Amino acid sequence: MSDIHPVSPDPEAAQLDSAVGRVVAAIEAQIFSGELKDGESLPAERSIVETMGVSRPVAREAIKILGGKGLLDVQPRHRPIVRKPDIRMVMGVLGGLVGHLTGQPGGIRQIFDVRIFVEAGLVRQAALSAGKGDIARLREALEANRASIGDSLNFYRTDTAFHGVLYSIPANPIFPALHGAFRDWLDASWRKMPRLPERNLKNYQAHAAILEAILDRDPDRAEQVLRSHLEAAWAQVRDMFD
Repeated sequence: MSDIHPVSPDPEAAQLDSAVGRVVAAIEAQIFSGELKDGESLPAERSIVETMGVSRPVAREAIKILGGKGLLDVQPRHRPIVRKPDIRMVMGVLGGLVGHLTGQPGGIRQIFDVRIFVEAGLVRQAALSAGKGDIARLREALEANRASIGDSLNFYRTDTAFHGVLYSIPANPIFPALHGAFRDWLDASWRKMPRLPERNLKNYQAHAAILEAILDRDPDRAEQVLRSHLEAAWAQVRDMFD
């Protein structure tokens, strides 16, 4: 048997990768610092070449990588446009990856488990720190939910809105974006849930119990009721997804 010798690294390829990485890092830093502003054109390729002391192939490869990261909008025959990332962009990229889970066995349940984990923490925080404005929005969402018990499509909308208030209470923009992501990831499947006024009533009663626990400033009970509510909701559609 002939010996297998390790392949020696290509010095030129390594040098090219290093140069590309340096350009990518430099432009990323300018985008995040605001030196390159969202919506403006990236400097011309020639300017990048001269300023950073690299070749045109290096500049082009760096621009391609930045486009793949969503930091540049790259269109043929046009200067790339700077796209400073925000939470919606991050969720959009993540959504494309998570979307693949919905077609895999058990994928919907995995996404739903993450939702339960997040909402359990949110409802505990609500029980501990929800202010008067938060309570008022929860009451308003709950009343809208009650009023739509006989209208299953509207009930689904108000059900989602009630949970959405929980995501807004920490005043952290990541949580509402996450709520929107869960809605997008699960919506197409969740709308298939068979709905009856009797089932809507039980879900409304669970929402009312969640609010009652928040009003009583009881985080343990709030979490317990929320987990029971979401597990019951899952039981209603489990066979469909399995």
